[in-house]
Amino acid sequence: MILLLQYTLLFASVLMLVALGGCFAERSGVINIGLEGTMVVGALGGALVMKFLPVTLGAPVMVLTTILVSALFGMVFSLLLAVAAINFKADQTITGTAMNMLATAGATVAVKAMNTLASKGNDVSSDISYAHSKDLFLVRLGSFEFNWFMVAAVVCLIAAYVALYKTRFGLRLRACGEHPQAADSVGINVYKMRYAGVLISGLLAGLGGIVYITAGVSVWKFEYGVAGFGFLALAVMIFGAWHPLKIALASILFGFFRALGNVYSGFGFLLALNLPSVVYNMLPYIISLVILAFTSKKSRAPKAEGIPYDKGSR
Repeated sequence: MILLLQYTLLFASVLMLVALGGCFAERSGVINIGLEGTMVVGALGGALVMKFLPVTLGAPVMVLTTILVSALFGMVFSLLLAVAAINFKADQTITGTAMNMLATAGATVAVKAMNTLASKGNDVSSDISYAHSKDLFLVRLGSFEFNWFMVAAVVCLIAAYVALYKTRFGLRLRACGEHPQAADSVGINVYKMRYAGVLISGLLAGLGGIVYITAGVSVWKFEYGVAGFGFLALAVMIFGAWHPLKIALASILFGFFRALGNVYSGFGFLLALNLPSVVYNMLPYIISLVILAFTSKKSRAPKAEGIPYDKGSR
């Protein structure tokens, strides 16, 4: 039961971070389908830090540096969406899909090239090991394994709620996603606000990527990507009605079903069902389809999301 709680909170942290990222982008009026790819790039940045930064620097330096670099990688990669969607008014869905494919392929090539150089020309796999560094992120409270990423997720949740609903910035961001022409008429720079939304989206998705790949393993093969977690986060965002607190609750629900895939063998009644392990791994995706089928009609997305803004139109 403790292991189920541990994995539920960890996977919920991933989903919450990435879904909050999608929320910021869509609240500004930009659909970010590229969350999956941004997670991969953020995971790559964080994994490189964990691999090459000496563990002798201690846990605080390792944790903060990994978080900052993952966030930075995610933000830089999200600039592709910002430039394409905001400046060139490209189709946001197609751009996001291209980003997903580019990220996994690019990360795989980069890691293979790095490992090939390290092995003096021998062909190697696309994995990065960070076993020693990972221990610095963990604090064992009895049989419960606490992860500092969980704290980072809660901090981001609080910051996201305050930013969106208690600040002038949040009001302006939401105005740009609902009626950009009206926002522009009162002096709000829609382009800058949408850039801000997309960059914050990249920051949170990049952080979610490193949390995901370190959730249960000490080595990650980047050709696997993040197993559709970016798309699952989109489902969490929609089910959470683009609101941080509801997104947090939805993340716990989806995280619970994802955690079952890791710990179902510890429950006798689940083993008695004699179901293949792949069924439990599929559960969060099946649940997302079922939930969205019944709730999507009531979901109200920002009115101007996905619509390129033309300053000359009114």
